[in-house]
Amino acid sequence: MQKMVMFMIALLTISTLSPPIANAQLNQVPIRGIYVKASSTKGAPFQRLLDLVKQTDLNAMVIDIKDDHGNLTFTPAKNSPYLAASRPYISDANSLMNTLAENNIYPIARIVVFKDNVLSSTHPNWSFTTNRGIWRNSRGDAFTNPYQKEVWDYTIGMALEAVKIGFKEIQFDYVRFPEKFETFEGALQYTGKKDGKDRVDTVTAFVKYASEKLRPYGVKVSVDTFGNTTIIPEAPGIGQNFSKIAQHIDVISAMIYPSHWNGNFGIAKPDLEPYRLVGEYAKVEKNRLNQLPKPPTSRPWLQDFTASWLGKGNYKIYGKKEIEDQIRALHEQGVQEYLLWNAANVYTPNVDYTPF
Repeated sequence: MQKMVMFMIALLTISTLSPPIANAQLNQVPIRGIYVKASSTKGAPFQRLLDLVKQTDLNAMVIDIKDDHGNLTFTPAKNSPYLAASRPYISDANSLMNTLAENNIYPIARIVVFKDNVLSSTHPNWSFTTNRGIWRNSRGDAFTNPYQKEVWDYTIGMALEAVKIGFKEIQFDYVRFPEKFETFEGALQYTGKKDGKDRVDTVTAFVKYASEKLRPYGVKVSVDTFGNTTIIPEAPGIGQNFSKIAQHIDVISAMIYPSHWNGNFGIAKPDLEPYRLVGEYAKVEKNRLNQLPKPPTSRPWLQDFTASWLGKGNYKIYGKKEIEDQIRALHEQGVQEYLLWNAANVYTPNVDYTPF
């Protein structure tokens, strides 16, 4: 009963949180940023990241606010319905936001949507289950059910917690069903229809709904997508259609890490050719976005890590040249914005972030 009461408070919060009277003007310069774990927002790790951005042409940070486990990464107000789901990885959220503002760093809140161990545990009926309990993938991750509108409202409510403390953009990640869902959905128990068209329609509907709910608060909305979904009509298994998602958002961030492709664009070993891979991808994306009446800004995720798991001969050590090659390839196709991913937040030194 208590959990349901708290959830009803969350729904009320979505409808009653007052939009800001005056919102700071969003950056008009190209956004070029890095991913920052919530635990990296304090002490020496944060100072290193802050110095990196201040001393280069980078100007943004994508910070975990609803993390990969489903935790809200800072402690909200005591009356917040998300207090029980919070962890103080960000020790002082207001101080963090002040520091970002003082240094003209554009703050983007990363909100992981349907991968959520916390909500799946507290509301198994909003997740996928089997006769043995909550379904989890090979890495132990549970997913909430995208067909459940209660999940949508819960996630948007958590995004509004980020809006309250001053984030200028909400970036939704894991806006999809689990990978290869179509191969094992028959063994799962969940509420909703069961075919690829319904999955695509459902994911698209969530994106449209979330954007509409957030629009009054003056924040931008972005979505991360698999890079592969850009070069195929759609990915019905996970429910992503690049063009349909793109119609409802301000920014689209395809994850185009060279290490994550497999023989596409005629490139046998993509990790060895970051310049060529990114350039070929950008051509396809540009063509697809140009078909939309109001295309969003393209801001892809680039690779700043070494994919040694690919095995000898299939990967290379990523350093200054490999990062700059990816950026240059985007620029040549007219893409001025990008984000850099390194899961450990250890970024390559001495990179020229505008090598053109």
